[in-house]
Amino acid sequence: MMRIGHGYDVHPLVVGRDLILGGVKIPHGKGLLGHSDADALIHAICDACLGAVGLGDIGRHFPDSDAQYKNIDSRVLLRQVREQLRAKGYAAGNIDSTIIAQAPKLAPYVPQMIENIAADLGVARGDVNIKATTTERLGFTGREEGIAAHAVVLLIKTPLKKTSKKKSQTRERKTPARRRR
Repeated sequence: MMRIGHGYDVHPLVVGRDLILGGVKIPHGKGLLGHSDADALIHAICDACLGAVGLGDIGRHFPDSDAQYKNIDSRVLLRQVREQLRAKGYAAGNIDSTIIAQAPKLAPYVPQMIENIAADLGVARGDVNIKATTTERLGFTGREEGIAAHAVVLLIKTPLKKTSKKKSQTRERKTPARRRR
């Protein structure tokens, strides 16, 4: 069985904050404002994953009213989401995402973003796609007031592996990456 989720996130650009997208610190005169590190890309991916298994959104699991998430690295949150997927018997199949930003140019940073997200979700780099686009100076992203991100994720039901009968027919979940032939 497969499930599909869509995520969207946006944060305003402000002076005095680091710009972090996909877990990569990007040199820029402004950064994204938020309770955590405000990584809009990873937040969109988290929302897509959580939504696909009916677990709501990132705000429900990591509320901005909770001090433990103040300035937290969003990669930590993504790894926690991965564990929630596992608990529900799912693993990421592939992710397709788009960052909407007028500036800075993001292409040089996309390979490291892919590496980070693939590692955190336990998938191959080829299963993560990140695109960056502008809005041709239209809207809040075009005026460089903020950055937005969309993500779509395909989740795959993980196969069940039976353990010994002595363990009262308990079952263990295996992620697709660990399957043996």
